Amino acid sequence: MIVQFCGLSGSGKTTLARAVESKLDKLVPIEVIDGDEYRETLCKGLGFAKEDRFENMRRMAFVAGKLAKHGIIPIICAINPYQEMRNEVSGRYPNVKTIYIDCRLGTLKQRDTKGLYARAELPNDHPCKLGNLTGISDPFDVPAQPDLHINTSLHTIEECTDKIGHFILQYIAPVRIIQHNSRDYYYRSVYR
Repeated sequence: MIVQFCGLSGSGKTTLARAVESKLDKLVPIEVIDGDEYRETLCKGLGFAKEDRFENMRRMAFVAGKLAKHGIIPIICAINPYQEMRNEVSGRYPNVKTIYIDCRLGTLKQRDTKGLYARAELPNDHPCKLGNLTGISDPFDVPAQPDLHINTSLHTIEECTDKIGHFILQYIAPVRIIQHNSRDYYYRSVYR
């Protein structure tokens, strides 16, 4: 299984992936493939033009495919703005699940952990103006039919983490449900 997150900058992709990784740590091996980290290493030198974004995703998906072959569930955390690219990943690798990490633009602008939205709103002649921010000045294809839709402006990190964890574990067979602290959890009864 490969999980590909998609969503705008600041929507909570990496935060949720790390929370899911921590929550499911004892149940299933998960590896977070963080787009920001990969842009500093494996994908260094790629820009934000459409062709570069495609190549960035291809490289991360390649790594994810290798991990998945060894029973590790990779979660690709990237903006992943193009439906065409998400379809390419789903077509190239088996059992790819797309999770749309949604968040209202107003909430994203309030969070703005990287200062990107503030830079995108600067005057066009400002030297720090960011001209290619996905969802503002670059397109983002909202997934028409994601496997799971999570809205981080409506739900807490814990609620979103629970939904994603349950979603991932429902695709791992065989499973059984256990209860812990008044919550249902799925886990693999046969660990490979």
